Amino acid sequence: MSAELTNPRAERVRSVAALAGRSARRRTGRFLVEGPQAVREAVATADVVVHDVYLTEGAAERYPEIVASARERRLHLHVGDAAVLEAMSPDAQHVVAVADQRHDDLGTVLAARPRLLAVLAHVRDPGNAGTVLRVADAAGADAVLLSTESVDVHNPKVVRSTAGSLFHLPVVEEVALAAAVDALRSAGVTVLAADGRGDVDLDDLQDTAGSGAPDLAGPTAWLFGNEAWGLADEDLALADAVVRVPLHGRAESLNLATAAAVCLYASARAHRHVRL
Repeated sequence: MSAELTNPRAERVRSVAALAGRSARRRTGRFLVEGPQAVREAVATADVVVHDVYLTEGAAERYPEIVASARERRLHLHVGDAAVLEAMSPDAQHVVAVADQRHDDLGTVLAARPRLLAVLAHVRDPGNAGTVLRVADAAGADAVLLSTESVDVHNPKVVRSTAGSLFHLPVVEEVALAAAVDALRSAGVTVLAADGRGDVDLDDLQDTAGSGAPDLAGPTAWLFGNEAWGLADEDLALADAVVRVPLHGRAESLNLATAAAVCLYASARAHRHVRL
């Protein structure tokens, strides 16, 4: 490790902290990775370009696996006192990294013949976007797509909410929704919109997986809308079917991340039966 950093007003410290803002991320092409879980996944993922890792001495002792992975990859390791790490990020538990932004391409994603994707249309809340990305990773999705006007996936709140899943699967940003749906359909992917107004019941799709139309057992992209107003009528019209998650109790609706988890896991289960 380098000599201990002790000045929270040093230029290096200010430049790291500035990455919480979009203008600094755009200017540098880098972003802030905060917290032991996210940093652990970043330094352990070979295709993530990490420039620097910052920890306090205590954090280095608590998370020796981060230090070991960083040393194995010959990354720049820096030890700083608590004031320095807190100036870089008050939310990072004294573990911070700086990495290059990764911009994945839809054509490359489709060339890999994906079976499950999540598409976020105008999703603007960082916590929701990050949680859906984490859910998609857990469900075994092949990629996540975010439309134009969606939140910046390198926003620190998004990165923290993914709990490291940002580094596990391709994330394609700034997609034009209609063009993306056309590309998905041309690649043999069925596009299902999740919406409470849907005329197709998710339970029915699960019962007929492998034989019905639309077929959950085939390659599927789930389209999820904005937290406040859902999917616009023109976005619903893009889908092959509009699917509602049944509400068996008295709840009025499900929030975005919960609905995404239900839908993505329904597809994952149908795909599992096909593989078996």
